[in-house]
Amino acid sequence: MARLLLIRHGQASFGAEDYDALSPLGHEQALVLGRSLAARGIKPALVVRGTMRRHEETLSGILDGLGSAVPPVVDADWNEFDFQHVVEIHRPSYRDRTAMMTELNRSERPDRAFQEVFDAATLRWSSGDHDAEYAESFAAFRTRVATALSSVSALLKEHRDILVVSSGGPIAMAAALITAGPEFPARLWASFNRVSVNTGATKVISGRAGLSLSTFNEHTHTESDPRLLTYR
Repeated sequence: MARLLLIRHGQASFGAEDYDALSPLGHEQALVLGRSLAARGIKPALVVRGTMRRHEETLSGILDGLGSAVPPVVDADWNEFDFQHVVEIHRPSYRDRTAMMTELNRSERPDRAFQEVFDAATLRWSSGDHDAEYAESFAAFRTRVATALSSVSALLKEHRDILVVSSGGPIAMAAALITAGPEFPARLWASFNRVSVNTGATKVISGRAGLSLSTFNEHTHTESDPRLLTYR
């Protein structure tokens, strides 16, 4: 059977001017994952990534850890949905980054405060009741990730082990599509997306019956050091 590994990017720079850049810890997470894959004898024949900076930097760290120099296939269909846009539609005051951080920092746990806003914003977006307000509707996002899965499935006919670096949203979408088909309830996607760990690995098996989800969000490589376990 052919094997597909979907890897969420390392920790990005939440609250910084450029969220898309990996934090120092994000770079470390990618390197640790690469070394873990190498120790397990996993050597992908092909690597694919989205076009975002955090995808590129994560893949670079993974390949350094693997001791590999496989040239990547770049596919924008694996990009994250514009969560900042989705959040700002729900909470217009967050269009001002300073105002957003000021509000969040009033909380004892700014990360949890943001997660609450994020959950409410994505619930509204995924409901399908307000599609005209968004640059990319949830339905359009689902179609885009389905296209990405179809493209990588075709590549699996030539390469038995493929590693894809993407983001939590598309990986959650892929997991939902594989397990429940295109008409899955939006809450299934949300449940996958909510627990996605930075550099978590989701394994998909390709066989005669098509794609099957084998493991979701595996992150044993982070367990030896609590610093490495992050969600945003």
